[in-house]
Amino acid sequence: MIAREVRRPSPTRSLVYIPIVHTMADMGALGPSVRRVKLAALGRQRLVRDAAVVEKLWVRIEETVANLIVSPGHTRVYQDGLPVCGHELEIVTELAGAGNRNQKLLLTLLARGAMLMGTESPEFLIEEYHLANTELAMGVAAADKVRQGRLHNTLLERRDRYIAERIGRTLGEGETGILFIGVLHVVDKYLAPDIEITYPLGRVLTRNA
Repeated sequence: MIAREVRRPSPTRSLVYIPIVHTMADMGALGPSVRRVKLAALGRQRLVRDAAVVEKLWVRIEETVANLIVSPGHTRVYQDGLPVCGHELEIVTELAGAGNRNQKLLLTLLARGAMLMGTESPEFLIEEYHLANTELAMGVAAADKVRQGRLHNTLLERRDRYIAERIGRTLGEGETGILFIGVLHVVDKYLAPDIEITYPLGRVLTRNA
């Protein structure tokens, strides 16, 4: 009798894709300036209404994260805006202490055994910060707005490609990643094809949809 080789399914890599909307607490030093610009553009009533929508989204995100299965040593957490720097935990802890609910969620996942991963290029984040400052300080000329928009979109794509490549290099076989990423990003577009993506909050319309 000839023994047959039993082929076991190869371990898969999976990623839980969680779209987020940044709050004023996420903006750090830019927060007050961003709020003034939004107030001038939208008016107080619209600003309050938008804040209520963001609050509802974060309640959904928190409920979703609370129900995620976390396997200690086999779950990695990736975060929009968190640089690869060797001081990731200190950054998250400081921001959580300042009231950032996104970072507080990260700490709850770490307490359950997840591993925190530096996610973004520090150089790209510095470039993003300077671009945001420029957008807040510049005039409202249409040509300038178009030019800045193109620069911003180009930088978003570079960040998305970097994040996707970072996940591809660090997420091991049989592991699960949890990615918190702003709704304007399309990191899933650039992820390695062997990574299975789930969308517990559903897919959202993005800049490239």
